[in-house]
Amino acid sequence: MLFDFKSFSELFPLVLSSLGLTAEIAALSLAGTLLLSTAIAIVRYYKVPLLTQFFDAFVTVFRATPLVVALFMIFFALPCLIPALKAMTPLQATVISLICNTSAFMAESFRAALESVDTGQIEACYSMGMTRAQAMRRAILPQAFVVAAPSIGNHFIGIIKGTALGFTVGLADVMGTAKTEAALSLRFFEAYLCVTIVYVAIVLIVEFFLRRIERRLQNLY
Repeated sequence: MLFDFKSFSELFPLVLSSLGLTAEIAALSLAGTLLLSTAIAIVRYYKVPLLTQFFDAFVTVFRATPLVVALFMIFFALPCLIPALKAMTPLQATVISLICNTSAFMAESFRAALESVDTGQIEACYSMGMTRAQAMRRAILPQAFVVAAPSIGNHFIGIIKGTALGFTVGLADVMGTAKTEAALSLRFFEAYLCVTIVYVAIVLIVEFFLRRIERRLQNLY
């Protein structure tokens, strides 16, 4: 079957119409990942009893579990054990899966960034009368975020690519729309080439802005 340029060009408006859903999933997942991974890193940094052991297990499980397995467990398996979760939507399941999976990796980056802050600065904060929470908020976290910025950018790109798995639970995102159109027209190569170009373009744009943000952050310290 020859490459059909007409079908290929007609796919772009259809695929791009689903870009908003992909962007929503990526944005929600990044926000949730930043919050959860920061909390995990701080708990493990201060070695809080019980919580440290819980998050150690959390990190181990989700680092060892493929994203698609985590998604299926959260969307299909957990509602069988917890009936209240049957109301969970595919969007919610995809976002939760991405947050849990990415946080397990990003938390390690954050913890390393926290430990990279000079202990002399921390002791100076305590000598000025700051509490541990104040020292973390005013001195440690800002510097740790600068150190972890490249890693955060890489994880965000991973989140964007991970959104493509949403179609496996019925989401009509970029990948889901392309797969549906491919099944209807039997133009699989054209459809998946279109998706490839769209994702490459998105990642290149995101990388451009991430590099600018990183340079700005590095000038702060």
